[in-house]
This record gives sequence, C-alpha cells and structure tokens, in this order.
Amino acid sequence: MKTFIFQPIRAAVAGLALLVSACNVATVPEPVVPVETTRDGARISATSAAHANLALRWAPVHYQDTDVTGSHGLSGKGDYISAINFDNDWVATNNWNNLASYPATGHCYYSVVETGTHWYIIYAFFHARDWTDNPFLYNIDEHENDLEGLLAVVKKDGSQYGNLQGIVTVAHSDFFSFTPSGSPLQSNEESIDGTLTMESYNGQLRPATAQEAKGHGLKANPYYKINGDGLKYLPSTTGTAEAPANADDRDVKYKLVDIFAPGGLWEQRFNTNLFVSPEGSFKKSVGNGGANAPWRWDDKDDRPGAGALAKDPAGLVQSYFKNLGTFDRNYIDNKYLQ
Repeated sequence: MKTFIFQPIRAAVAGLALLVSACNVATVPEPVVPVETTRDGARISATSAAHANLALRWAPVHYQDTDVTGSHGLSGKGDYISAINFDNDWVATNNWNNLASYPATGHCYYSVVETGTHWYIIYAFFHARDWTDNPFLYNIDEHENDLEGLLAVVKKDGSQYGNLQGIVTVAHSDFFSFTPSGSPLQSNEESIDGTLTMESYNGQLRPATAQEAKGHGLKANPYYKINGDGLKYLPSTTGTAEAPANADDRDVKYKLVDIFAPGGLWEQRFNTNLFVSPEGSFKKSVGNGGANAPWRWDDKDDRPGAGALAKDPAGLVQSYFKNLGTFDRNYIDNKYLQ
C-alpha cells in the first residue's frame, strides 16, 4: 500500500498529539511486539528462536551402534533414529510395521527449560522398534516405539550459550550422569558415572553420546559405543534430516525438532492414538514394555519422581550434583508446568 494514503491520517494524528501535549496529558507507549523469525516455514517467537540456537549449540555428536542380524532389526534399520511421525501420522500402533516401508531420517527432539542461573536442554532420540534378534525373547525383550535421551546442564556465565557442566542420560529405567573435564560438579545423592567426552564439530566442542543397538539405552560415548557397524549422527545447521546410506554410515545429519512447536510432541500428549494418557506413555501393538516421553522418564531408584528430568530439572540436578555454585530453583521459562 502506498504511503501517500496515510498522509491525511498522519496529519490528524500529529494534530491530536499537539492537543494532548497542550493539555499536559501523558501519552501511552505502544506495546512492544516480540520479534519473530522463521524456521522451516513456521513463525516462532524470539524466545523460541533463542532456545533453538541454544539447543543447536550443545546438540551432541551422536553415535548409534547398529546390528544387522535378525529379521526384526531390518538389516540395521531398526537402530536408525527417526521422527516419531516418520510415517506421516501420529499413530503409535503402526510404527513397528511401517518402519520397513518408510525412510528413517535423523531427528532429535529437544526442549529448553530456564532458570536465572541455568538452561536445561532435553535431547530425545526416537526408534520405531526396541528389538531383539533372539526369537525366544520376542515377547519379552522387545516392544514398539522407543524414546531415550539426555538432559544437558548448561550454566549461564554471561556468554551467549553458557557453559556445559554435565549431562544426565536415560538408559531404559536408569539415569547416568557424566561431567566433562574441568566441570565443578561433584557427586551428591547419585554418583557421577564417568567423564563426558567433548568432540569438535562445526568449530565447536559438543558432548559425544552413544546408544546401544536393539535396546537403545543412551550414555556418554564410549560408555556405550559403536561395536563394528554403526552410525555417526551430526546436528544439521540447516534443518536437514538425512537417512543413512547403510548401517555403517559415519556422516548422517539429524534435524532438531522443538518439543513445544505448534502441533508438536507436547501438544500431541492428548492424542489417544499416540499416548495411553497425557502422562506420556506411548501406546504399542507389539511386545512387552514400552516407551515414555521425556515428561514421563523415570529412574527406578533415585529420589526425583517420574518426569523430573524434563519438568523439574533444577530439582533433579540439585539431587544429583553438589558444588553447583550460584543456583536458582525458580523457573523463568518451563512450558512443562504451564
């Protein structure tokens, strides 16, 4: 629309402003509209954009062991990470069968929770099958859908992305903690399980993580590691999700997906085709056992309750570690509690 159309309006507004000034009446400031940006065609808030950049900064170099034996592993494809809706639907009970027919492109689900002193970043990797190559264990040791991951503990230090001080990983019904060299964190109610290796990628040091084949428990690399064939997943800076060329591909880009994105995983918690309930246990049509969303992840014998890794990460970190320094338990941004 051309600017000359607004000239009479502008003149009227100017006259009104003079009248208000003459009457000594304070003007009301215009509301500040949050800056928005775009990513993959969707409009997101400035806070979401900052969280996306933060998640990308600390996204792990991720190793996935693969096993090409056994019919249920689909020649290694059963160990490929993918989107939860890789088959173009949010139905949990067809994923086992659909895996054979759809590409498994690398995706990682993330969320950011913030306090005055820390950022807490969840990274979660989905597999359509938790499987075994032992026919005698088909009904005991495998199930449809698998989602395991980690919590990255990032201390604010005045820099744009802070300082990564440790991670807590999910391996089935147990959590494991790892700290990088130089971290001030010390064992508290739970023992620190090892040293977190940092690996350079795209000019930045990142945590190196790994998942086992078949069951997909996750730990810091090399506490789990590639044994023979395996995949090396790298975070994409352009939103690219690649499918491995084969079960021994060492350069596969994965796409970061915000758990809180419109229509995303958090909003899907009420989807009865995906979850048993909003508490976050996935439905399944195959096997024994099952998968949980991050807000349902639970260590079977630690003090924090189910879901604390995502919903109350500050409380969990305070339980797992000491020597935290300045530490704020109050959340600035925690959409899990909204």
